[in-house]
Amino acid sequence: MTDFKDNIRDDEIRIIGDSGATAPNGPQNDSRWLRWVIAIVILIGVVIALLLLLSPGNEAPETDEENISYFEQQPSTTTVPEPRVVDRLGSCPDTLATPYTQTIDTTINDIPLRIHIPHGAIPSLQVGALNERDSSIIFVAQAADIRRDNRKIVGAFVLKGEPLAWGKAKIGYCAIIHDTITVGVAENSPLFERATETGGYFFRQYPLVDNGKLVDNEPKNKSIRRSLCDRNGEIMVVETLSNESFHDFAQALEDLGVTHAIYLVGSLSYGWSTDAQGQRHTFGRKSYRMPANTSYILWRKR
Repeated sequence: MTDFKDNIRDDEIRIIGDSGATAPNGPQNDSRWLRWVIAIVILIGVVIALLLLLSPGNEAPETDEENISYFEQQPSTTTVPEPRVVDRLGSCPDTLATPYTQTIDTTINDIPLRIHIPHGAIPSLQVGALNERDSSIIFVAQAADIRRDNRKIVGAFVLKGEPLAWGKAKIGYCAIIHDTITVGVAENSPLFERATETGGYFFRQYPLVDNGKLVDNEPKNKSIRRSLCDRNGEIMVVETLSNESFHDFAQALEDLGVTHAIYLVGSLSYGWSTDAQGQRHTFGRKSYRMPANTSYILWRKR
């Protein structure tokens, strides 16, 4: 047997063992240990996260289905408001009956109101003095405002298809097209052009109610107030029997169930209604020195 120790020279290094083996601290062993360390760290992290999530005070959020009790069903958190049912205020007279104005007195929020509902008549606008001998008129009230300085109509105004004034100082409007009244609130309304194209009528005023909600206005004084209203398709004129602010009047109209409303000239402005017996009832104060551009909304017999 050869003694290897005797054959090793001073400048020679000899490795004893299997020639294909890798040193214990080689790259392969280092990679294996690193993977084990990472796996253990991840496992520990998962365990800690589960402990924190399920510990008291850190409960997992319940789903909607988990909140539903089999025995005691909870009310739905989403409530759908019931549609507001608005009963008709006026009567439904025979269409062949003589046109007249129905008058209803009521009180809303301690404000006495008088409601005028024309039946069977055709609405229109007029500029200039009224003919009090005209028995065909069953209701009339002053419509648009006029300027104090130049006595011109405030806001857009169309009379039988002819524009007499332009402007958007007030965003409430009334359009009468093919004998049908539309009351609304908008800075720009296509009904102005349509009124000019169809021989209709159009004027602007302060908005009071828009889609069932009151609209506040700048004037803060108190006076007798009047308004042209659309209450779920029923057209009427509502006036106060006491001096009221714009806000309180608009609030009363909202509580009355009015859908859309614009202002009509109030205070002592003159007008009248004719009842079913043909009796005329006036309001305001008659003046013989009215500006030439004074405008009126009126209903006439067909």
